[in-house]
Amino acid sequence: MTTPAKTILIVDDDEGMRDTLTAILRHDYQVVAAASAEAALPVVKHERVDLMLLDVRLPGMNGLEMLKIVKDQAPQIEVIVISAVSEVETAVQAMKFGAYHYITKDFEYDALRSLVSKASERQDLNRRVQALEAQVAEDDREFVAGPSPAIRAALELMHKVAGLSATVLVLGESGTGKELLARMIHRESPRRSGPFIPVNLSAIPSELTESALFGHERGAFTGAVRQQVGKFELASGGTLFLDEIGDLRTDLQSKLLRAIQEGEIERVGGRKAIRTDFRLICATNVDLDRAVREGRFREDLYYRINVIPVRMPPLRERVEDIAELVDFFVRRYSIRFRRPISGVSEAALKVLEDYWWPGNVRELENLIERLVAINESGHIDLEDIPVELQIARATATDDESSVLDRAMAAFERTFIIRALERCDWSVTATARDLGIPLSTLKHRMARLDIREVARRLREYGGQGQS
Repeated sequence: MTTPAKTILIVDDDEGMRDTLTAILRHDYQVVAAASAEAALPVVKHERVDLMLLDVRLPGMNGLEMLKIVKDQAPQIEVIVISAVSEVETAVQAMKFGAYHYITKDFEYDALRSLVSKASERQDLNRRVQALEAQVAEDDREFVAGPSPAIRAALELMHKVAGLSATVLVLGESGTGKELLARMIHRESPRRSGPFIPVNLSAIPSELTESALFGHERGAFTGAVRQQVGKFELASGGTLFLDEIGDLRTDLQSKLLRAIQEGEIERVGGRKAIRTDFRLICATNVDLDRAVREGRFREDLYYRINVIPVRMPPLRERVEDIAELVDFFVRRYSIRFRRPISGVSEAALKVLEDYWWPGNVRELENLIERLVAINESGHIDLEDIPVELQIARATATDDESSVLDRAMAAFERTFIIRALERCDWSVTATARDLGIPLSTLKHRMARLDIREVARRLREYGGQGQS
């Protein structure tokens, strides 16, 4: 799908000048002409206008008055003001009201083409800035693969489809990295130089979803004080990522279907279609097959977005990747928090690998971020791992002891070590703090195999035995 030519609106009461300007620009732009401000304003309101050549002296409303209205209602339009005479005061007013440039009617054709081209380039830059501001993900987020067959299969399919224009549906539980995969597809696609616009549909209030996606015209509803460009238009020339597509309201699913099929949208309160050009990637953690059967999701839309499904495996199916993910997150947050962490102990890593991770990679990242932020030893050990993860590992162990016994042992071990830390690793002070005999504490430490304590006692020359 090629990007449609931009539309330029010529507003001049001189028919000969309108014809001249049209002849100069029609090969590079879609040209629309109007003889007055009153005739031009409805065009601005109901059609997509990118650029404008505006005469100062018009019958009725003059050019500067119209310029103020246009920049208020559609600030993204770049306006070049034209006058029959060179007037410094008029030029200053035009620039003050938001005009891109001011020229007289004795222009050279090539100079006019160049000026319009530069106005178009500035508009593209402004739209790019808007698109970048619309991105909600951090710039340093990366996709970490790992050696597991499950994630390798997903990446292999991703590489195959990245260069295509087909719609991709990314399936998977929350926190598996669906948006990161979508970003990889965008970066490897022919649209990589265009914007990547992520939209989490579940995070937008239901009553604002239509306006956020499709934009709105001024006065379309209470509070719509100016025209708003939607995510579809911001994604022009790039990729639109609709996360949690299963949460899209039923009445908006038909509008999305039209945008995919026809390549055009309509703003809220608008009357004319606006051409769009984007690559669509959708994601969901919902069973869309079931949603279709239950009437919660349009069947025709489902077939439109389910062209190339890519499944992101949950973290419990890619245990082989946990060590690599942990190492990556430790390095990231060590730099961010300026805390040099030498690594993670094997015992701690084993607990992380045995946990089932209901929040998937996102939960793992959040945990490592927290552990690095509060770490003071320079190394993440078993004692740093939250007790609930250790208990979860204990309940999953297959031995003769009861689940309750294993969970209690895991809790007791962590509880004693926390008490030792609080008492500066003095066993005597810890026994006093816990209200138990010293011999009982030593017995429990031996039974629970608290090697970390023994190591620290040796480092401190046995002072903890006092």
